[in-house]
Amino acid sequence: MKLALRHAFVLLVCAFALFPILFVVSAAINPLGTLASSDLVPNGASFDNVAKLFSSDTYPFGRWVFNSVFIALASSSASLLLSMFAAYAFSRMRFAGRRVGLLALLLIQMFPQFLAIVTIFMIFTRVSELYPAFGFNTTWGILLLYLGGALGVNTWLMKGFLDTIPKELDESATVDGATHAQVFWKIIMPLVTPILAVTALLAFIGTMSEFLMANIFLRDAESKTLAVGMYGMIAGDGRNANFGMFAAATLITAIPTVSVFLWLQKFIVSGLTAGAVKG
Repeated sequence: MKLALRHAFVLLVCAFALFPILFVVSAAINPLGTLASSDLVPNGASFDNVAKLFSSDTYPFGRWVFNSVFIALASSSASLLLSMFAAYAFSRMRFAGRRVGLLALLLIQMFPQFLAIVTIFMIFTRVSELYPAFGFNTTWGILLLYLGGALGVNTWLMKGFLDTIPKELDESATVDGATHAQVFWKIIMPLVTPILAVTALLAFIGTMSEFLMANIFLRDAESKTLAVGMYGMIAGDGRNANFGMFAAATLITAIPTVSVFLWLQKFIVSGLTAGAVKG
């Protein structure tokens, strides 16, 4: 009896988790493409919503995909590299202001970046006048914005991992004549593969799904990311008419995130098993 109840509970949880996915898939292949006609079991099946999504002049979905993937890859890669440099310095070196710097990074991260939106908006207003390429509605401007917000969290996360690596490895390499750069790239980097993969994945997902800041700083249709553009598809009167296109866009949006996860999964597993000792 207990086993049957356990199986029933597991099936109930799976059904609860799969229901939203099935509903989105059903709405994406629904030929009518409206919210009112969407149901768990569609009346028909077609890819008209996908065709409309990529052929629409009002919603440049292809451009949104490119913007989001490029910004997410560039932002996660740059923040990962900068955070790794900072974490290595805080973990391995002793210098004036080290403790204050760590505490400052921790305290700053306690306040959401959105609290400074007015100040950031004023800064970007001035930057847009002097350097338009890094102002509003630009890829490089939103990249700078994301880099400033993710540096503190990633630095603390990586520093905690670096503290677990014995410093004797650094000292042995230094005795053999290795420079700090050689120690960093050839000794430390191969050992921190798991945390690099996890941090990159979290940064990529966070950038792909970020909406609040992007909605304020990206207003032109061609400069929008997926989150901002897709919100505009169902805002106001378009919620019913464009729901099929929105559901199809949701499924397509999941492809880059799943692809990055599958690519980084092998690095996470290989990194975790690299230190295994054969008994």
